[in-house]
Amino acid sequence: MISVFGRWYRRKFSDPDAAMLLILILLTTAVLLLWGELIMPVLVAAVIAYLLDWPVSRLVSIGVGRTLACAVVLFGFITVTILTLIGLVPIISKQSVNLIQETPLIWQKAQEWILTLPDKYPDYVQVYQIHQMMEGLNDKLVEVGETLISASFSNIANLAALLVYVVLVPLMVFFMLKDKLFFVESISRLLPKERRLITQVGHEMNSQIANYIRGKVIEIIIVGVVSCVTFVLMDLRYAILLGVLVGFSVLIPYIGAAVVTIPVAVVAMFQWGISPEFWYLMIAYGIIQALDGNLLVPLLFSEAVSLHPLYIIVAVLVFGGLWGFWGVFFAIPLATLVKAVITAWSSNPVAIPDEVK
Repeated sequence: MISVFGRWYRRKFSDPDAAMLLILILLTTAVLLLWGELIMPVLVAAVIAYLLDWPVSRLVSIGVGRTLACAVVLFGFITVTILTLIGLVPIISKQSVNLIQETPLIWQKAQEWILTLPDKYPDYVQVYQIHQMMEGLNDKLVEVGETLISASFSNIANLAALLVYVVLVPLMVFFMLKDKLFFVESISRLLPKERRLITQVGHEMNSQIANYIRGKVIEIIIVGVVSCVTFVLMDLRYAILLGVLVGFSVLIPYIGAAVVTIPVAVVAMFQWGISPEFWYLMIAYGIIQALDGNLLVPLLFSEAVSLHPLYIIVAVLVFGGLWGFWGVFFAIPLATLVKAVITAWSSNPVAIPDEVK
């Protein structure tokens, strides 16, 4: 068994390029695990810089100076972000408070409906089963409420960290965009000479990550806006709040759409009951999800490496558990990176000398 593993190791890693790629991956993983929270503002700035690099490059290509192009694009991005927050945050906050206040009424109506099940289906549902289930759900709801309250107090303590993001991240984004070539050359000088596979994987991932970030932001905006407009036109309560949730749900493929369906259906059922209006809304919501998965995603991510849905779900669980929101956001690019690395190693067989076979 040891000899089999030894032959595999020599076949894959006796090439210095493959060994350097492995060392770089291990070092990067260790840095992210140990100091991920500390360098998170830098990673956030890099994400935004990836997003804004395309318009900066277009302005430079038509003759605008790079410094001026960076300043104009960053100013436009900050302006749009502030206006969006000013327009959405008060509405979302008000609807969130109203929804929290009405949650006991929604739960009370749900309990009343559940208690009717033993009379409707006496052969399948017993009264004691209903009471046990509701007691367990009540305990869980109390735990969730306590968690939300403690989280709100911890968020107050994180205001200082928010100020760091507000002040430092835009500065880092500006310098990353302005001195892009300088940073690329500096990183290149730090890399070892045996970097053929590192360069191969880097070139493959650079365009894919940039396309993924831009495509994901566009997808969030389109799905969120369409959902908000649809919910408002159908007079659904908390339309803006639910539309924003639907927009951000596309961050988590498959899982996000399934999870966000619950609040949409619960609010609609509480408002209309099992009525034609409820089914019209669910049909419209299903159409939005179908168009997103079958039309919008193929258009925006046509250049992305295809991944099996199981790999995507596993990547979301693993990287989301490691790095939270940003792990979920980058689950697909990171899974694609893992696939690119495995492909590079698999397509790079090294001849094993006869004396070590």
